[in-house]
Amino acid sequence: MHLGALFIASHVLTTGSVRETARRFQLSPSTVSTAIHNLEIELAIKLTERTSGELVMLLASGRVLEGLEPITAAIGEVGQVSGHDSVAAAEVYEAWASRIPIKIVTMERFLEVADQGSINRAARRLRLGQPQLSLQLANLEKFFGHRLFERQAQGSVLTEEGRRAYQIFMGISQAWNDLKSSADERYRRTARSLRIGSIIPTGSESWVARCLGVLVSEWNARRNNNAISLVSMTADDLREALKNGRIDVAILDSVFGLENFRHRELLQTDMVVIAPPNSIETSVADLVAGHAICMPSPRTGLGHAAMAFSDARTPNRRLRSQDITAADSLPVIVDLVANHGYVSFLGRVSAMPIANKVRIVDLDVRVPMSYHVAFNHRKAAADACAVIIDAAARITSQPVA
Repeated sequence: MHLGALFIASHVLTTGSVRETARRFQLSPSTVSTAIHNLEIELAIKLTERTSGELVMLLASGRVLEGLEPITAAIGEVGQVSGHDSVAAAEVYEAWASRIPIKIVTMERFLEVADQGSINRAARRLRLGQPQLSLQLANLEKFFGHRLFERQAQGSVLTEEGRRAYQIFMGISQAWNDLKSSADERYRRTARSLRIGSIIPTGSESWVARCLGVLVSEWNARRNNNAISLVSMTADDLREALKNGRIDVAILDSVFGLENFRHRELLQTDMVVIAPPNSIETSVADLVAGHAICMPSPRTGLGHAAMAFSDARTPNRRLRSQDITAADSLPVIVDLVANHGYVSFLGRVSAMPIANKVRIVDLDVRVPMSYHVAFNHRKAAADACAVIIDAAARITSQPVA
């Protein structure tokens, strides 16, 4: 991070506005946004988000702003040493401060040279080439407009301006390390966490929700080192999250793209129709022809099979293109069927726990469905899969009350 970027980010967190900061510092909004984004990356924490076009400060931004205060104060001292007084001309000072090119890593290398009393010794400790380190120190001196070291036969000794710079840089380094230590702890917590993603359950009674409940209970009872973190997403989002490493395990009702991951079959079942509890049609063809349909997303294995089945069985159904709704939310589908006269399709294992809310009607032909658990290379992910598979076998073999 540059000192200028930290100065910009501090002002954004204070004012809550990228555009106001850009106008005040005579910068482009993209430059200001990049400063905030880079700070979020460095600290491994989200500080802002956009809602309805407005920038919203998240809870963590207050703590980070407090942690930046010693750094912004030290930037004022840098200005005094380099001839940019923050009191005499505030607008000129702010424009200068927002463009300070000094990197924190460069300051820490300056501190190392001062502590070692030798550029050569510092370069060896930092595993840098001596010419590279000398060039960085020369650029610092050019920025300050003063010599910071006196080169002597026995090494490098700080000048009066160098001693002042040392005190300033030491304060900045300590404040930055305090901010970074919190980020490092957050990273360690995240790295230890085992992130489990699942298709969105039909409800708390569903086999998916119950499997996850068993997983959490047994996992914690075993006092595993990895904490469990749960999230429910659509099948497309689950595959993308697993691919990008945002989750470690995914419970999927789709076989699309599973060849790209390690995976195991959770269970097999048949597809059934779920219909309104007061519906009277006895055949699937009549149900599909006489009711609006809310279909699971065709991007899932269930939705793809259901769409193909309904199209093949009722080629002349009324308003075909107008009253078929695709939804990624199973609770919404169940509500539409139970309370609004729709019909839909589910795997039998998902339909049985909600048999008191909907009618379950068998298809006239068997359409097999399978559910899978996909996982990454982590041993903890494979261990969690074993628990989920065992829980699914136990739960789906139990009779429904």
